[in-house]
Amino acid sequence: MKGFHKFNEETVGKAYDSKLMKRLLHYAKPYWLLLAISILLLTLIAGIDIARPYIIKIAIDDYMNVYDGLKEFRAQDYHALRRLSILYLILITLGILINYIQVYLLNYTSNKIVFKIRQQLFEHLQKMSLSFFDKNPVGRLITRVTNDTETLHEMYTGVLVNLFKDIFLLTGIIVIMVKMNIQLTLIALSVVPIILLSAAFFRSKVRAAYRSVREKLGVINALLNANITGMKTIHTFSREEQQLQEFDESNQALLNSHQKQNFLYAIFRPSMEIIRSLGIAMVLWYGGGQVIKGRIEFGVLFAFINYIKQFFQPINDLTEKYNILQSAMASSERIFSLLDEEAAIEDNKDPIKNHNFQGEIEFKNVWFAYQEEDWVLKNINFKILPGESIAFVGATGAGKSSIIHLMGRFYDVQKGEILVDGINIKNIPLKDLRQNIGILLQDVFMFTGTIKDNIVLNNQSFSQEDVEKVAKYVNAHQFIKKMKMQYDEPLVEKGSNLSTGQRQLLSFARALIYDPSVFVFDEATSNIDTETEGLIQDTIEKIIKDKTTIAIAHRLSTIQNCDKIIVLHKGEIRESGNHQQLLQQQGLYYHLYQLQYKENSHFA
Repeated sequence: MKGFHKFNEETVGKAYDSKLMKRLLHYAKPYWLLLAISILLLTLIAGIDIARPYIIKIAIDDYMNVYDGLKEFRAQDYHALRRLSILYLILITLGILINYIQVYLLNYTSNKIVFKIRQQLFEHLQKMSLSFFDKNPVGRLITRVTNDTETLHEMYTGVLVNLFKDIFLLTGIIVIMVKMNIQLTLIALSVVPIILLSAAFFRSKVRAAYRSVREKLGVINALLNANITGMKTIHTFSREEQQLQEFDESNQALLNSHQKQNFLYAIFRPSMEIIRSLGIAMVLWYGGGQVIKGRIEFGVLFAFINYIKQFFQPINDLTEKYNILQSAMASSERIFSLLDEEAAIEDNKDPIKNHNFQGEIEFKNVWFAYQEEDWVLKNINFKILPGESIAFVGATGAGKSSIIHLMGRFYDVQKGEILVDGINIKNIPLKDLRQNIGILLQDVFMFTGTIKDNIVLNNQSFSQEDVEKVAKYVNAHQFIKKMKMQYDEPLVEKGSNLSTGQRQLLSFARALIYDPSVFVFDEATSNIDTETEGLIQDTIEKIIKDKTTIAIAHRLSTIQNCDKIIVLHKGEIRESGNHQQLLQQQGLYYHLYQLQYKENSHFA
C-alpha cells in the first residue's frame, strides 16, 4: 500500500499576489466599518505606546532635577510627577481597554469573513457533480474548507490590519526620535539595513523549510486518512507493523523538516537580538557621552533606548508575518481555484418547472464515458413505460450502475439524450428530477444523527406520522420499535450500529418518503441475511405495483417477475425480453441463469 495515498498538497506561489489580495479584500468589503474602527483603535494604541516613554522622559528631564546639594524635590515637581504618574496609569488602562476592544472587533470581523468563505466553499462543493469527486481526494477537499480557511483567518488578524499598527508605530517613533535628537536617531537606525538584509536572507531559507514542512504534513494527513479508513483491512491482513513502519518513516521526515525550520529560527531570532543590542549599545556609548558632557538630557537617552526596543519589534516580526502572508496566498490560491471550478452539471437557464412526472423513461442513442472516449455505454436505446418494471443484468463492468447514474443526472451523456415523459432531463430542474427518481444504492450511507434524521434528511416538512407510516410500509418499523429511543435512536458514523439489512430498509424509507414516480434498486438485496431479504422483497413487490421500477441485480432469482429484462455486455444491449423469452433465446441471460442455478445447487 506504500505510496498510494501520496499526492502533491502544497501550492507555493508568490509571497504576495495582488489579484488574490484583491479577491480577499472583496470578502472584507461588507465589514469595512468594523475594520476601519479596528484600524482607528490600532492608531490610538500605537499613539499610547509612543507616548509612554516620552512621558517618562518629561518626568526625568523636567521634574527630577536636584539642587542645593540636598537632593530634595521641589514641591511643584512632586505634584507634576504625581500628575504624570496618574496620566501614565490612565494611558496604560486606556491602552488595555482599547486593545481588548480592537482584538475582539478584529477577531469577530475575521471570523465573519472566514465563515462566509467557508460557507461559500461548502455550498459550491454541494453543487459539484460526482465526476469532480471522482478526481479529487476527500482529504484534500476537507483541507480546503478547514485548514486553508483558518490560514486566511490568521492573515486577516495577524497581518492585514496589524500592518497599519506597525506602520503607525514605526513612523511615530522615527518622528519623535528625530525631534528629540537627530544624531542619536541616525546612530539608532544605522543597524536597520543589517536587519533588513538578514531578514531577506532568512526569508529565502525559511521559505524552502516551510514548503518542506507543508509537504510532509500533507503526506502524514493522507497516510492517517488511509489507515484509519482502512483499519478493518489492516487488522484482517495483520499489516499493523508494516503500516507503523511506513508511518514512522513519514513522521520522521516531518520531524526532520520541523527541526530544520527550528534551526533557522534559532539562528535568526538571536541574531536579530544581537543586532538590536548592538544598536542600543551604540546609542548608550554615544548618548552616554553626550549626557556626561551635558549636551543632552538623561531623559532623552532613556526614551531613545525604549524607542529602539519598540522600533525593532515589528521588524523582528516581519519574517513571521511574511510566512503568514505566504501561507495565506497559497491557501487563497487553492480556495479560489476550487471556487472557480465550474460545476459540470447545472440547471438550464429556462428549465421546465413543476412537471407532473408520469414515470416514462427513454434512452436514445446514449453514449457515455467517465474519461474521454473510454466508452462505458455504447449506443444504448430502450424505453420504460409508466408503471413498468425493468431489470438490468450483466457482468461486473457491463454498465448497469452507469445507467442509474445517468438517470439521476449525476453525470451527463456525451452523445444521445435521456427523456423523462418525453422531456430531455437537461431541461428539468435537478432538484425536481432527483426527488422523482428514488435511487437505492448497494452501499447505503448513514449520516451521524438519529434514525428519523436519516429518513427525512433535514426536511422539516415531514411529520413524525409521515416517518412512521413510510417505515411501516418498508417493514423497518418493527426493528426501530425495539430500540431504546426508537426513531430518536442515535446512529454512529456510517450507521455501523445497524446491520446491513437494517440500513437497507432505512434507505427504502428515505427514498419512499418523497413519493418518487420512479424507483431504482441497485443490488438492493446483496450481502444481507435471508430474513431481511424477505422483508425487502416484500417491500419491492408492493412498490412494483404502484411505480415505475428499475432493478439491478446479480441474483437473477430476484428479477424473474419483471416486465422486461435488459442484458448488458461491455456497455452494449445484447438481449431484451422477459424471463421466459430470454431463457428460450439461450443467449447470455440463459448462460448466466444456468451458471447461478449450478452454484445454488452446489451450495445447497
